[in-house]
Amino acid sequence: WNYGNKQKSTRQTGIISAQWGYVGIGIYSFTSEGIKFRIRQSTAPVKNMTPRKSSVNRSTKETSVSVSVNLDGTGKTTIQTGINFLDHLITAFGKHGMMDLKVSAKSNDKITHHLIEDTAITIGLAIDKALGTRSGITRFSYASVPMDESLAEASIDLVKRPFWKLVLSIKQNTIEDISKEDLEHFFQSLLQNLNSCIHLTVKYGDNDHHKVEAAIFVKQKLERTRA
Repeated sequence: WNYGNKQKSTRQTGIISAQWGYVGIGIYSFTSEGIKFRIRQSTAPVKNMTPRKSSVNRSTKETSVSVSVNLDGTGKTTIQTGINFLDHLITAFGKHGMMDLKVSAKSNDKITHHLIEDTAITIGLAIDKALGTRSGITRFSYASVPMDESLAEASIDLVKRPFWKLVLSIKQNTIEDISKEDLEHFFQSLLQNLNSCIHLTVKYGDNDHHKVEAAIFVKQKLERTRA
């Protein structure tokens, strides 16, 4: 398989996307002739894969939240929660995960905790819905992401048997405009509603802002894996 991209020759292990016709792990090389890909281990061709998109609207006396997601997008995001650091994290989640993500969240009772919690719940529900039957994608995966001096690691099983283990190692009581308690609850609520088994751990770090960024980056990396 060739794709025109003139770069100097390198050799790496990679994952070929199901949208190219096969699902499997292989070797790809950048050469003067283009990208050459050789499948090393593959399954049968995937035909007529359903687009991994969804929309979820969730309204309560406390909040009104709407989320649209395209797991196979380009990283285009429109995030409006009214909380600066939360907007930053969700934007990074979509952008670096190559997910098109639109989030609109409004508080009806003016309580920040409820808004952060319900935003996370709705994003989790939307991703779970977009994953559909989860056929034709990797069940198990793991990732490790550095953010300057901080390092986060995660392992995931996409089986529909929810369990989560979370260690963020946050020390400060507040990070930017969100309390430690609410940040931890954002991650907890997101993991709870993904309908998957996920272990997410910040291994070390000095800066709490970087720890949380590493955690959200490692999370988005896992959601995008398919093989």
